[in-house]
Amino acid sequence: MDEPDAIRALAPQARGRGATDNRTSRRFGLPAREADGDWLDAALSGDSLPPLRTTVTELRPRTILSFNDSPDIPFDRSLNAYAGCEHGCIYCFARPGHAFHDLSPGLDFESRLFAKPDAPALLRAELSRRTYLPRVLAMGTNTDPYQPVERHYRITRQVLEICLDARHPVSITTKSDRVLDDLPLLKALAAQGLVSVMLSVTTLQAALARAMEPRAAAPHRRLHAIRVLAQAGVPAIVSASPMIPGLNDHELEAILEAAAAAGARGAYCQPLRLPHEVAGLFDAWLQTHAPHRRGKVLNAVRALRGGRLNDPRFGSRMRGEGEWARLLARRHAATCRRLGLDRPPALRCDLFRKPADPAQPDLFA
Repeated sequence: MDEPDAIRALAPQARGRGATDNRTSRRFGLPAREADGDWLDAALSGDSLPPLRTTVTELRPRTILSFNDSPDIPFDRSLNAYAGCEHGCIYCFARPGHAFHDLSPGLDFESRLFAKPDAPALLRAELSRRTYLPRVLAMGTNTDPYQPVERHYRITRQVLEICLDARHPVSITTKSDRVLDDLPLLKALAAQGLVSVMLSVTTLQAALARAMEPRAAAPHRRLHAIRVLAQAGVPAIVSASPMIPGLNDHELEAILEAAAAAGARGAYCQPLRLPHEVAGLFDAWLQTHAPHRRGKVLNAVRALRGGRLNDPRFGSRMRGEGEWARLLARRHAATCRRLGLDRPPALRCDLFRKPADPAQPDLFA
């Protein structure tokens, strides 16, 4: 599939953003948006708009770690420094979370962000608890810890500093080469077997990436980040996710080969998920950017999701079902064996120590 055949040019009203509208959720009884003379009315009617500005609201949660016992994911705790994500990936399964803030999972999700500046202090307090038991801390499992707002807040950097002080293992998932800003910290963590970094590469086609992930780093920059991390001794993993049937699934082997050539040590692959409002947003995106492929893509998604656009059941939601899902899994496994990407690093939990109290002076300084 050549790039010109993959997508249309960006629609004027969505330039620089992933979602093509700002539809609200009906799951929480939120009212539909009505015309009120605001500039957003033009977006809903399809008129050309000036660029949509990003705003950030600071949240002050009481705790910062999220724990889970899901059998579908390989970690039991995560930390998300931000809610909403300016990268604007149209398929992002985290979009529905914005409805809890009475905001749209559409354009609001990628332009009205939330930051948690107290996250480092809350993490330090959690790790200092007498009953705390260390396990790998996952970052980037919901929204990207290295999205553009990190340049100002540096929450992710402060969290990594605490992990280094406490010798606590941490895994990072990102679409940004901004992760290289923290390369000295990552090298220090890697020297003790405490970190791995997963770069998400969904396509090698620049035009498709610009449409699906408008404010994320270009694919070649993500591959460059893998190369720099690997050369610095930081274990790098590639995530070819999500694989979208009829859109980017034919690129799986090429993505893994490019990542292996850059020095990746492991690979991950997951088929497209379309929970809650994401289904409608993705459908609208297809109508705008790839209308000639819309029917093929959605029918294939239904085939791998039991006739629906999403299947939330444990054991199925991360893998899908049917022949397409089985073939994708076999292709991924075979390619990983061929390229040596089937040996991801194991992180150490046995070095953990309580973090230093910043209010307590160091007698040996």
